[in-house]
Amino acid sequence: MARRPRPDGTSPTAAEHLVQLARETIPPIHPAGVPFVAVPAAVALIGRRHPWVARPAMLTAGACAAFFRHPKRVPPTDPAIVVAAADGTVALVDEAVPPPEAGLGAQPLPRVSTFLSVFDVHVQHVPIAGTVTSVTHTPGKFLSADLPEASSDNERTVLGLRTTTGAELAVVQIAGLIARRIVCEPKPGDTLRVGDTYGLIRFGSRVDVYFPAGTVPAVRVGQRTVGAETVLATLP
Repeated sequence: MARRPRPDGTSPTAAEHLVQLARETIPPIHPAGVPFVAVPAAVALIGRRHPWVARPAMLTAGACAAFFRHPKRVPPTDPAIVVAAADGTVALVDEAVPPPEAGLGAQPLPRVSTFLSVFDVHVQHVPIAGTVTSVTHTPGKFLSADLPEASSDNERTVLGLRTTTGAELAVVQIAGLIARRIVCEPKPGDTLRVGDTYGLIRFGSRVDVYFPAGTVPAVRVGQRTVGAETVLATLP
């Protein structure tokens, strides 16, 4: 890889080039994950003279750093495209009645469900640019997130979005068997850009996207998605 010049146009040193490569190759950690990495790393440092303490602590810190990784993503530019809200595997492509708190009515709408394993990136991305119409958290069960009934029975947070053309969508963060914490940062009235990171689910979960009637999903069950980049559908 060619060395990127400094702002003044001069060539970077070998050490600076290595730093550039590290920044571009190793994804940063989402702020919500910093405590989960810092605590075991501190334990490893304090107990460095005792391998039976330091090694498990370092492994824990490394696993948490991998789980909370926050890689850079580049979304498509077409304003009608709806991108994946999360990394994972498409578990459902169907029509279902949205959660009542989504405010999308009681008729079935096109839905794509993405299951996130503990090995997937767990930040969530805004699937399409628009204004937040609602944010509603609903307590519930902690069934395995890959089960169909998890959509209605599990703890969840629903984010309502209205695009500039008036189309309304809902993104549902669903807790899973291990997940016990859903983070959703936007508030009603916020204007979001496609691909923006807006939330996080800790340790295994699922994300459902409900589309306007007539939308034809562009993914299939079993397909892998990349948050903010994989095209789920194009709005009619």
